[in-house]
Amino acid sequence: MDEDSRYEAVRSRDARFDGAFFFAVETTGIYCRPSCPAVTPKRRNVRFFATAAAAQGSGFRACRRCRPDAVPGSADWDVRADVVGRAMRMIGDGVVDREGVAGLATRLGYSARQVQRQLTAELGAGPVALARAQRAHTARVLLQTTDLPITEIAFAAGFASVRQFNDTVRAVYAATPSEVRTAAPRGRDARRATPGTGIPLRLAYRGPYRSGEVFDLLEREAVGGVEEMSGEPGRRTYRRTLRLPYGTGIVAVDERTGAPKAGPAAHPGGWLDARLRLSDPRDLTTAVQRLRRLFDLDADPYAVDERLGADERLAPLVAARPGLRSPGAADAAEPAVRALVGRAEAERLVRQYGKTLDAASGSLTHLFPEPAVLAGAEPGGTLGALAAALADGTVRLDPGADRDDAAAALLALPGMDPAVVAVIRVRSLGDPDVAPPGRDDVSDAWRPWRSYALQHLDAARESEPA
Repeated sequence: MDEDSRYEAVRSRDARFDGAFFFAVETTGIYCRPSCPAVTPKRRNVRFFATAAAAQGSGFRACRRCRPDAVPGSADWDVRADVVGRAMRMIGDGVVDREGVAGLATRLGYSARQVQRQLTAELGAGPVALARAQRAHTARVLLQTTDLPITEIAFAAGFASVRQFNDTVRAVYAATPSEVRTAAPRGRDARRATPGTGIPLRLAYRGPYRSGEVFDLLEREAVGGVEEMSGEPGRRTYRRTLRLPYGTGIVAVDERTGAPKAGPAAHPGGWLDARLRLSDPRDLTTAVQRLRRLFDLDADPYAVDERLGADERLAPLVAARPGLRSPGAADAAEPAVRALVGRAEAERLVRQYGKTLDAASGSLTHLFPEPAVLAGAEPGGTLGALAAALADGTVRLDPGADRDDAAAALLALPGMDPAVVAVIRVRSLGDPDVAPPGRDDVSDAWRPWRSYALQHLDAARESEPA
């Protein structure tokens, strides 16, 4: 889009572009999302930015009315396979907070200077600024949804010092941390963390979202001890355990009721309600990003549906299920093992080798076994080879992994089935354009959304009478 097209999106308050770009108003010093309900500023006073971090770096503060930091992430970062897309996925996963820019660059296979140059040239902000914007958002969530002391929140959000935390919050929100906390909703609509329930979250998405099909898939695949689904269709709750960099977590996500209608005006977006219990609050940012990948919340359903809806065969399927998503993974190694061994065998591995939670939560009792544990416990066969490769880094499935390199490394393992590799590309690597071998019903005209096309074909097959 050129700047005139972006301004038209702002004038029409088009929520389809929330997260795709941000605009700032020079006369007020505030930046917003395109759908901000405030009075549209004059064109000569508007500047556009690719990221919130770039707007913050230019001295603008976040709008308190539209909360631009809470929008879904740009779909580009999930689709793109270049260094910028890979870097953005890794920054979202908290790599810069844990390992610094040097660690990010090492994972990408570039020098720190090259990573800085490429991100700044395209996005207007380097990795430190992008991570800082993410930390500010995490801090606001913790301030407004928990009663943690402010000092604890500073370090839980990833800041190196309380002073850095205070300065960043004031710069981004034009308020002190205490004032941000005081501004949180109170009364009937307040959503606060309470003992045993965890941190309340609203996981935003853009456009229509077919939660029923996503929850159906998760229910069919649920591995006992690690996952559970409760409730009736339309009112289900999905719960699972999470292994995170600093500790463990248990998340509950509620199914979004209501059938979506076609058209951006009818469905500017929404959210999934979730509760997240963490043993260490420093894992909040990483946990949220992994849930977003699991539920495919950063996708652009308008782009997907436009391309697939133009195909004669897929058009009625897209019309019947607008906003159908292609779920990913909360832990990249887990679906790789599950795709190889199947659900029943995965449950056995959980019982025998999964780490037992310190305190069970309903039927959730274990974490899925780590690759290093599986490699030592069952070293033979394809499972042993896969686990060993994941453990020693021969196969990388993290958010910044090169998808083609990962697929080649997987195919080099003894006994690995190309069909299993295709599943791993979709679920672990979040590849939106996978055509499994042997599927003659997949058309190249569906690129770059063949993974979504297969979801439509499978959903239609599931809905057919037995």
